[in-house]
Amino acid sequence: MKPSVQLTILSLLLIAAPQRVTASDVEIGEERPRIGLVLGGGGARGAAHIGVLRELERLNIPIDAIAGTSMGALVGGLYASGMTVTELEALIARLDWDAAFTDKPNRKHLRYRRKQDDASLPINLELGLRDGELLIPSGVVQGQQIGLILRSLTTHVSHIEEFDNLPTPFRAVAADIATGDAVVLDQGDLAVAMRASMSAPGIFAPAKIGGRTLVDGGLVGNVPVHAIKAMDVDIIIAVDVEFPLYQPEQLESAISISAQVLTILIRKETSRQLELLGPQDFLIRPELGEFGSANFAEISTVVEPGAAATQAQSQRLSSLSLSDSEFKRHMQRRQRALLPQTLDFVRVRNDGRISEKVLKSRLQSRAGTSIEPEKLAEDAAHIYGLQLYEQVDYKIVRDAGKAGVEFTPRAKSWGPNLLQFGLSLQDDLEGNTSFNVASRLTRAGVNSLGGEWRADIQLGTDPFAFTEFYQPLSFDSRYFVAPRLRVRQNNFNVFLDNDNLARYRVTESVLGLDFGRELGRWGEIRIGAFRGTGDARLKVGDPSFPRINFDSGGTFVSFNIDTQDDAQIPLDGMRGSFAWVSSQRGLGADDKFDSFDATVSNAWTHGRHTINAGVRYSTSQGADDIPRGFFTLGGFLNLSGLARDEISGPHAALARLIYYRRSGEIRGTLDTPVYIGASLEIGNVWESRSSISVDSALLSGSLFAGIDTFIGPVFLAAGLGENGETSLFLSIGNTPD
Repeated sequence: MKPSVQLTILSLLLIAAPQRVTASDVEIGEERPRIGLVLGGGGARGAAHIGVLRELERLNIPIDAIAGTSMGALVGGLYASGMTVTELEALIARLDWDAAFTDKPNRKHLRYRRKQDDASLPINLELGLRDGELLIPSGVVQGQQIGLILRSLTTHVSHIEEFDNLPTPFRAVAADIATGDAVVLDQGDLAVAMRASMSAPGIFAPAKIGGRTLVDGGLVGNVPVHAIKAMDVDIIIAVDVEFPLYQPEQLESAISISAQVLTILIRKETSRQLELLGPQDFLIRPELGEFGSANFAEISTVVEPGAAATQAQSQRLSSLSLSDSEFKRHMQRRQRALLPQTLDFVRVRNDGRISEKVLKSRLQSRAGTSIEPEKLAEDAAHIYGLQLYEQVDYKIVRDAGKAGVEFTPRAKSWGPNLLQFGLSLQDDLEGNTSFNVASRLTRAGVNSLGGEWRADIQLGTDPFAFTEFYQPLSFDSRYFVAPRLRVRQNNFNVFLDNDNLARYRVTESVLGLDFGRELGRWGEIRIGAFRGTGDARLKVGDPSFPRINFDSGGTFVSFNIDTQDDAQIPLDGMRGSFAWVSSQRGLGADDKFDSFDATVSNAWTHGRHTINAGVRYSTSQGADDIPRGFFTLGGFLNLSGLARDEISGPHAALARLIYYRRSGEIRGTLDTPVYIGASLEIGNVWESRSSISVDSALLSGSLFAGIDTFIGPVFLAAGLGENGETSLFLSIGNTPD
């Protein structure tokens, strides 16, 4: 046989012979098998993927392609973008997961007007109203916070459209909620693709990509082997972190049974996916026990089980290892691309009525400023803080050889008429109850300057109706004009030596015109004039007590500041209000008098311990009737030993020191904080300014426990006065001022 024929036959035999080429068999410059990594979904359990990646790197095993679903898409996408394992571990440890899985913006990003909303309407619910129909958001969470986090972490690759061009080629798997089809995302925006893959239906709002409405890919491929096989890989390493099935004795509730049904459906599809693995492939299942998919508070603890499960297969996996020099070169190719140094332009693409100039005036980024992802994310948060948009994103874009940033606010799909709600209850558990339910309708973005119309209504012990049209005066100015109308009723108790002599029902209507200026995001100053009329009718007491009719009119100046991190249970920051009112006969008042009311408090926190100190001073001079010229004290945190509004007078002062400690949490998907604390209060009311003294002040205190809930804080408190007065309080909703 000729040598050439022999060589040909030998070659054919070698090609046909079953053999396995490993990475260690390949010399530099020769072809090695392409290794694909599949990372499954599993919520917090998905942090085990980081341990797997760390161990694969320790074994010098290169990853040439990654496909992931849900949390697997998050970890896989960030790793594919060039993030290191060390950075991933640090990220999951430092990230505030409670904040990430809500849409509630940090209060420091809210304009002062929006801070008024969450101070007076603490229920965390917003609906839309259109053509007489109530509209609800498409998810409990719209994904603003997690979207900004993903954006800031992937800014360095935001210019990459094809996911094959990432440092490691990547695929994210989502589900088309309209058709039930699996959608493999291989191009577009990496941050949006990861966000789509982890959009759990009913919790996160769906993501819209390419005309499709996408939700969590766990529904159609929680361990997406099919996606990685399409990436031309030779060997697959699949990681499954799905929650195990409940045992029969654990199926004792509708919730556990429903969860079991969903898990069964997901695992059936996972089984079909895992059947696609061949004998040369690897399946890693970390031992996570019953660690909860929603247990993000302890997420870092599942990294090591991922590493341990990989180590258990290290002997077989080592056949894929590269030499130190070759692996070093592989890792060098994963290094992140450098961002441009400065912005050449800043754009805002707004789909609402408000002018781009108004939105750009809220930004700190300008042409010529350096590109810093943290500052860009903060700018997006400032626009989101206007509370007009369901999501605000940004992206580094290139145009005509220049680099800039483009912000894309998306108007609320349930707007522009927005409904918010509030609830407050004060009960001394002795039959004296104050209960109010409030709602606010805001028509946002009335015009290009950002004008808005607001209408409030409150029913209960202190009913009122209020409407205001708030109109900024220029695109880049914080000055505004605000005509307003208020009609309100409230009870006013008349006391003498701690005896309740009478109760009046005060009704007042006031029309006003305010001019003002926003002071950054931390405050507001207003001046204005008002005209009103009212009466005080006797409800309880001696029939000889007179009915009081009055006309009001005058001018006012108010200054308000709010830098607190929370409107109800602050841990940091200051809140204050200062108002001077001058009642003038020339503007329709029955008589001339002046009043001044000032309240300021500040909170400081160290660890779990918070101190909140505050003072109030109120005074009036020249008022002839009680309802308009008197101030009240009494109730929880306002001389807690006394009943609500038990004492009244034309001059009042109060100082209080409140301590509270976050003692724990009620565990759930999002933990509910539990607080215990105590207060010390000193103050009184006086008939004249000359009578004001420390010696005549009353001392009170309280012990309380509370939780911060969906409807606002709930406190149960016991109060004690210096003369032995005792009281119990149940407070729900707004924290007492």
